[in-house]
Amino acid sequence: MDAEALPILERFNLAEDSTFFPGLPWIRYHGFYKDLQLNVIWPGKDLVLGVNNIGTVPAALVTYASIQALKPDLIINAGTAGGYMSKGANVNDVFLVSSVAFHHRRIPLPGRVPYGLGRRQSFSTPVLSAELQLKAGVLSTGDSFDICPPDEAFITANNANLVDMEGAAVAYVAGLLNVPTIFLKVASNAVDCGKPSVEEFHQNLAAATSALDRTVAEVVDFISGKCLSELSVSETSSLGSTRSS
Repeated sequence: MDAEALPILERFNLAEDSTFFPGLPWIRYHGFYKDLQLNVIWPGKDLVLGVNNIGTVPAALVTYASIQALKPDLIINAGTAGGYMSKGANVNDVFLVSSVAFHHRRIPLPGRVPYGLGRRQSFSTPVLSAELQLKAGVLSTGDSFDICPPDEAFITANNANLVDMEGAAVAYVAGLLNVPTIFLKVASNAVDCGKPSVEEFHQNLAAATSALDRTVAEVVDFISGKCLSELSVSETSSLGSTRSS
């Protein structure tokens, strides 16, 4: 959403390019930071209703179009998520997600259950995780803000401590096109604390997006000057190695 994107856009002083996707509501923001070319793609607002485009359909379309147009080396999917406090996801905690899956695609046909779940691993970055001491998350994605009992069963099966409305769709498209992707999610509301999630989401949104912004900045700083292979090598296996130019 715009509330999630704005702090990041301001921090990196990115320029708006509203014509990059002609005829579509998606907006590209771009610029340079150190040795990195940064592109932030906001799905924009529904052309009829004027509300933020959210959910798996806009996420998949924007991800595909952005990869085709920009050919990124790495995608960072950053945003808010509901957190399960019983599984260690407290409000305003930021997580580096290890795997993502869907919880709303229930297809009880032979061989279709794994397809419906669509479980995928994120790009493994043990060096990043260790350096920034990020909490580990498992993300489950669905197209509704509320969670019904069948959703809950799939979330439990996914062993997820976070839920959102975009992540698994981004992972699906990025996987098809072989683009490494990491997921940074901040818990904006507690799914299992008994409070109305919508009210808590709005109450915590500013603080949550601020925490997300700081973490994104730390991640971008850490990535700068490194190649992807340096992020995916475990800390123990890199001990004693010499970096060649």
